[in-house]
Amino acid sequence: MSQPPTLPLNPDHVTLQFSRRSPLDEAQFLYGEVTQRMLQRLSYIRLQPTALLDAGCGAAHALEPLRSRYPEVDYIGLDASAALLQVATERYSAKPSLWQKLRNKPTRAVRFLRADMADSGLPPESLDLVWSNMALHWHPQPHRVLAEWRRTLKTGGLAMFSCLGPGSLRELRDALQSAGLDTVTPSFVDMHDFGDLLIEHGFADPVMDQEILTLTYRNADKLLADLRALGGNPALGRKPGLASRAWRDRLCEALEKQRHQDGTIHLSLEIAYGHAWRGAIDRSVPGETRVSVASIVRKRKSDPTQS
Repeated sequence: MSQPPTLPLNPDHVTLQFSRRSPLDEAQFLYGEVTQRMLQRLSYIRLQPTALLDAGCGAAHALEPLRSRYPEVDYIGLDASAALLQVATERYSAKPSLWQKLRNKPTRAVRFLRADMADSGLPPESLDLVWSNMALHWHPQPHRVLAEWRRTLKTGGLAMFSCLGPGSLRELRDALQSAGLDTVTPSFVDMHDFGDLLIEHGFADPVMDQEILTLTYRNADKLLADLRALGGNPALGRKPGLASRAWRDRLCEALEKQRHQDGTIHLSLEIAYGHAWRGAIDRSVPGETRVSVASIVRKRKSDPTQS
């Protein structure tokens, strides 16, 4: 890959729009479903993390499912939105999970961190698992995020993520074009490019797959409401300001023309899933090969010539 893919997003608008939608409960029809699908994939992986980062955690809806799977893990939730982190703190910082209540054991403390996913400020090689559900497509430089995940993961640690792919929102784009409405919709990175990026940034054995989820609606208003709940449109070049009633009516009319034989309007979402292991060697800097200090220490300890 000659140039890493960048997404035409305004990061300040991303944070603003998600803060306005706090606590994201209305978006869990999709985000919660993808969480369960990620957990199913995680169940096939032998891993017992002690330190976990939930990158782009929002209001920490994934905390309970993750603590149910890993009750002894130290959880860190990272997000750029102070409003969402405030909700997460109020809901979970001093609240024992259902799993902890059933086990009758003390609840491990959780930590929330306001930061950019590409610049967490966490110590290097301090995490066993980075989990990121439906957040990576909201960052304009996903390659920097992957580099940060590699920096903070221990050698042999796992990064697992989900995000939207380029097959998403096809019906919306078609409706905007047919209605002659001048605006820009978000663009997304192909999963094959993510596979290449993982390798380039020092990850090993990347596994990428994708599926198309088709949402069905009885009316266009509900479709647009769900799109707003999922994060809106922070793309650079989008129509400035609020859409007028006439603009919205034209869009709804174009969506209505897409009705299928069963009377429903469809919205396609391509969900890409990926996971990879943090390798000991990093070749992301041209002309340099960087080796993890932790991996060198382990090799010395296991070398019989050092006894």
